[in-house]
Amino acid sequence: MIFKRKKYEELLRWKQTCNGSTAMLVEGARRVGKSTLVEEFAKREYRSYILIDFSMEDDDVADLFRQMRNLDFFFMRLQTIFGVILYPRESVIIFDEVQFQPLARQAIKHLVKDGRYDYIETGSLISIKKNVNNILIPSEEDSMTLCPMDFDEFLWATGKQDTSSLLRQAFALKQPLGNAAHRQMMIELRLYMLVGGMPQAVDTYINTNNLQEVDKTKRKILKLYDNDFYKIDSSGRMSKLFNAIPSQLSNNAQRYQIGSVISNQTAGRLAETVAELEDSKTITMAHHVCDPHIDFELTKDLHRYKMFVADTGLFVTLVFRNKSFTDNVIYRQLLSDKLDVNLGYIYENLVAQMLASAGYNLYYHTFLTESGNHFYETDFLLSHGNKIVPIEVKSSGYKAHKSLDAFCEKFPSRIGERILLYTKDYAKDGPTSCLPIYFTGML
Repeated sequence: MIFKRKKYEELLRWKQTCNGSTAMLVEGARRVGKSTLVEEFAKREYRSYILIDFSMEDDDVADLFRQMRNLDFFFMRLQTIFGVILYPRESVIIFDEVQFQPLARQAIKHLVKDGRYDYIETGSLISIKKNVNNILIPSEEDSMTLCPMDFDEFLWATGKQDTSSLLRQAFALKQPLGNAAHRQMMIELRLYMLVGGMPQAVDTYINTNNLQEVDKTKRKILKLYDNDFYKIDSSGRMSKLFNAIPSQLSNNAQRYQIGSVISNQTAGRLAETVAELEDSKTITMAHHVCDPHIDFELTKDLHRYKMFVADTGLFVTLVFRNKSFTDNVIYRQLLSDKLDVNLGYIYENLVAQMLASAGYNLYYHTFLTESGNHFYETDFLLSHGNKIVPIEVKSSGYKAHKSLDAFCEKFPSRIGERILLYTKDYAKDGPTSCLPIYFTGML
């Protein structure tokens, strides 16, 4: 099934504005829908296209990129192999899974300069150093990251376009939806948490209406990720770091504890492994900032961070991966709106996913009270204009926000809007905006 994706419009803007002056690199985790998106774009926006899947192409195609001095011959051979006629400025060539053929990525410089056709690349784990050794990375390359389907895209896929529009209207007006509409929206959000935004999982849900079948699909994706991790890091450390994310978040620690996952290791020692894991796009990282200002990068701590799974649907399966589907209490509790407080970190992962999909880099802040007997943590920090927007996440409808209040009292001149994300309808609590979590992607 072909799903409507917001990044389609970004590809369209690139085509219209760049007019062949750059290639477009679409990055993202495996199975996030990159190939489907770009091929659908090619079908609808070009007269013809060639898609070269480097994960399965034979030596004839690979040899083309070793002999590129004569581009006329290169294009003639390409059209002959694929049986497609290319039309100058009306055709696009797609380099799918380009990390498997670094010479093709290097060739982008010369192909763009030639100017005859447009070029789109897709890649998973594209930034891994060993995939780009000894090649010249092209500067004639724009890039975009395709995340798992966001909540809007999930609603579109499940036939609820009107619901998505209603949500945006309510957010713009900053008004409660009302009891009935809010309850229905939370049902949709909890379903999104269980299914997630991986297109294969969404497709399975639509076709079967069976969450056990959806869980099987997600387990296959997680197995694929494990295989990728071991190809990159045969020691298994990358896989261990990924699989430990739920336990790390459930411990409510102020940072990811590397040493509790891999003995005798620290964040500094495993910095390269963590960077490779982040490059895989399978995770989202939130870095601690020591002195929160609007430019969070200035005081970001590179070795103090939290990790989230990039897709909350995969996260839900990962929590109980070593047990059967029937043992996964999250499905039952979310469906019945009785999520145990000890599983509230699932909402934190969801908010991280939704903010990342909206284009935010993630940051948080912790501090010790003056008495020295209590730590406060602000779950997420955004920068709007010249002000900080602190966010506290609660998995319940309870409106207490002590950490948020303490942060605002410590940095009063830096604060813009202050936000509590929770499971009840929109409300104001003094200066704090209490927003239902389904509004997160619109912040």
